[in-house]
Amino acid sequence: MSSTSSVPPDALLLLTSRCPHCPTVLQGLSGLVKSGKIGRLEVINIEAHPEIAEQYGARSVPWIRIGQFELEGLHSPAELATWVQRAGSPHGVADYFSNLLKDGQLDKAIHVIQRKPEQLDALLQLAGNPDTDLTVRIGISAVLEDLAGEALLRKKLPALLELSRHDDPRVRADACHFLMLTGLPQVVERLQAMTQDEDRSVRNVADDALEELRELLGDGTP
Repeated sequence: MSSTSSVPPDALLLLTSRCPHCPTVLQGLSGLVKSGKIGRLEVINIEAHPEIAEQYGARSVPWIRIGQFELEGLHSPAELATWVQRAGSPHGVADYFSNLLKDGQLDKAIHVIQRKPEQLDALLQLAGNPDTDLTVRIGISAVLEDLAGEALLRKKLPALLELSRHDDPRVRADACHFLMLTGLPQVVERLQAMTQDEDRSVRNVADDALEELRELLGDGTP
């Protein structure tokens, strides 16, 4: 008997009758249902139900949802099993965004945040990890730039301030840019302090961020 007490995730598969990769994915998901790793599998042919594809924003098949993760294209049984494991992991969402951004799926990452704004925390978790891949760090900046000035990003000010005090200068430098993107006048003081950072790259980014923020706020900002 398994010692795992967590409930297995459910899965959804959108396919068409002409899709060459859909049978492989269907077989892989079915095997995970049989083994008890997936609780329930729903399969929908979007040729018969195009409204379902529109509902989920699916633009290609196979389109897969495992728990809260949305995947596209061919995935082997082993890959599907990995995403099932991630669905029950506290770091799973961060892994999901890391994979999206490594694969250049910036639009997908932005779309996910728009639909599930609570997952922005996972992006900030990645931003605070010095080992996060450079490609992913660039992608995180692009996602946050899409949120510039929005209430969602402004609500994360405490987390952004915490990043600005990180031990790693790469994280602090990114935090300077993120603070500027909030457009909040109260971050001016923190950015001013960061222009005196011990690391030159942080100082440079802080100078640029402070200049951009002052332009946004107007000449009256101290």
